Amino acid sequence: MHIHILGICGTFMGGIAMLAKQAGFKVTGSDLNVYPPMSDELKAAGIELTEGFDVAQLDEKPDLVVVGNVMKRGMEIVELLLNEKIPFVSGPQWLEEHYLCNKTVLAVAGTHGKTTTSSMLTWILEKNGRDPGFLIGGIPENFGISARNTKSEFFVIEADEYDCAFFDKRSKFVHYHPTVLIMNNLEYDHADIFDSVADIQKQFHHLVRTVPGRGLIIYPNDDENLKAVVEMGCWTQTAVIGDEKGLHAKLLKQDGSVFEIYNGSEYVGKVNYECTGTYNVHNSLMAIKAASYVGIALSDAAAALESFRLPKRRMENKGTVKDVTVYDDFAHHPTAIRLTLEGLRAKVGDNTKIIAVFEPRSNSMKLGANHDMLAASFKSADLIFVYASPAVKWDVRALEKQSEKPLHVFFDFDKMLEAIIAQCSPHTSVLVMSNGGFNGIHQKLLTKLESL
Repeated sequence: MHIHILGICGTFMGGIAMLAKQAGFKVTGSDLNVYPPMSDELKAAGIELTEGFDVAQLDEKPDLVVVGNVMKRGMEIVELLLNEKIPFVSGPQWLEEHYLCNKTVLAVAGTHGKTTTSSMLTWILEKNGRDPGFLIGGIPENFGISARNTKSEFFVIEADEYDCAFFDKRSKFVHYHPTVLIMNNLEYDHADIFDSVADIQKQFHHLVRTVPGRGLIIYPNDDENLKAVVEMGCWTQTAVIGDEKGLHAKLLKQDGSVFEIYNGSEYVGKVNYECTGTYNVHNSLMAIKAASYVGIALSDAAAALESFRLPKRRMENKGTVKDVTVYDDFAHHPTAIRLTLEGLRAKVGDNTKIIAVFEPRSNSMKLGANHDMLAASFKSADLIFVYASPAVKWDVRALEKQSEKPLHVFFDFDKMLEAIIAQCSPHTSVLVMSNGGFNGIHQKLLTKLESL
């Protein structure tokens, strides 16, 4: 079967392409911008890529066109699909009908931590001989790829609440039909498609409705938004994490890199790993509990995390020059920013200067959603720089008055770069946060520091 993927270079659609190719399908695809690393990964797999969405790419008459959510009505190739009645589906629907239907799916949903928790769960299964397949919205360092097809019945998927395609406005995750569901947390996000937390809760409840009674739904004890989702109706056994009656942790190091795990009063084991932050302790407990459903002892799951490595762009150390360390992180929601900075502060201590550099690039941030929480989210930093592109639709300069710490807004990237360099001194950590490439700022900072 020949499938052609429109919008193939995104992490999710690229992952589908890799799975389909590994499963024996003929796969081609196109995107407006075909660029590394995804383009290199796809070409190495033997997938033919076309740059742009010219209608001629359909002359080969694929059996099915898989449509990414980057595609819109009015685009010539979309109108051709509709007018000529060429078979098409969304990416999540293709996964459901052609792949996941044969798997025991373990899904990780939530506003924050999906990529890290999915990576943790996959690594636990791998270390304990389950050989899982996976599709993760990032690159887990333990594997070096974002998607893998295996003969195992177990498949881990990062379950995103974003919509499927121009013709299917449900959240992607309603197509996954998981047996095990982690709901990590729930806050307001994706302001471009959701008007309120209640809108997102409705989608999460659609997901809850798809989990079989013999399955397992895992959620934290302290998230009221998720408790409300479960209270809408739940027909599946549940496990609440963080309560001292169930699975919970006791920190042995303040930065969260070493902790003990207990199941009620029963000692499970100790984890000592490269991650920091209490949010990663939370992610670990979620993954450990999910792995127990497929027969992995809690202690064995905990032991597997000793060798876990964070996914790329999750507190990724990009280099150290003259005692200035530059980190890259995907954080783009105020809660994620706050927790990431708290984790870094606990790691480096009070004698290291932390410079936070943030780009409000997500659709929600560009529209101004949650901007009233933003200034306070930087409180663990000593100095903050915010770069506002022309796409940002709110008064970012207001942050300068709202912040308790020195905060500077820049509209000129190069001027901001020079201002950051001027503030770098020995014992400094620069934490760059964006869900995009941010003009290659990480390497530019390191190169400028080298030249000083």
